[in-house]
Amino acid sequence: MRVHVVSDVHGNTGALAKAGEGADALICLGDLVLFLDYADHSRGIFPDLFGVENADLIVELRTARRFDEARELGRRLWSELEVDRETAIESAVRRQYAEMFAAFPTPTYATYGNVDIPGLWREYARPGTTVLDGERIELGGLVFGFVGGGLRTPMRTPYEISDEEYAAKVEALGDVDVLCSHIPPDVPELTYDTVARRFERGSRALLDAIRRTRPRYALFGHVHQPLARRMRVGATECVNVGHFAATGRPWALEW
Repeated sequence: MRVHVVSDVHGNTGALAKAGEGADALICLGDLVLFLDYADHSRGIFPDLFGVENADLIVELRTARRFDEARELGRRLWSELEVDRETAIESAVRRQYAEMFAAFPTPTYATYGNVDIPGLWREYARPGTTVLDGERIELGGLVFGFVGGGLRTPMRTPYEISDEEYAAKVEALGDVDVLCSHIPPDVPELTYDTVARRFERGSRALLDAIRRTRPRYALFGHVHQPLARRMRVGATECVNVGHFAATGRPWALEW
């Protein structure tokens, strides 16, 4: 059995269409939406609406952790837009989702990232794509558990939830062979982004579950340039499957 795993697709539809080649199934760990490309500020919903110059500025503010100033800039730009914020974002996200869900191979098993909008997924998921969050499936004799979304941060991305709600989803999985999530367990080497030079939020609940239930693998994304892409926590191999938007390469699991 061979499964390919991707995360942080962020609009890379061309590579996504090829990600399942040679595999029995594709697993996607979220962040399909491209709101703003930090490597190329001309790409994404934000520059499409407000221009590259404003995208340059908001990246500068966020990178410097000047979040209050970044939010003030965002409020000003949205107030000057002729259409309301929710309508503009939903329209742009729908265009991206239509392309990306059409690119998923059959079968695909997917969960949400922190920048995704869960309410739209089931509308765009075609036959052959299964959306899972706080749920389990069996593939080739192994049990895979899925936990979507992220924890609350100053960035206030669309699908951030409380620690308690997140922990309840982890708890609902029980014992699994492969623990699949968008964000990593709360381990410094796995949560530190070496380019952004900051710690992203990892989950203590995931870490506790790994230590308690000892899955074979814990797979995740979210941190684009982690200090450690792979490390062992007890009996569990923890793997950041990679920033798919940049690499276009899935991570392969065979058994």
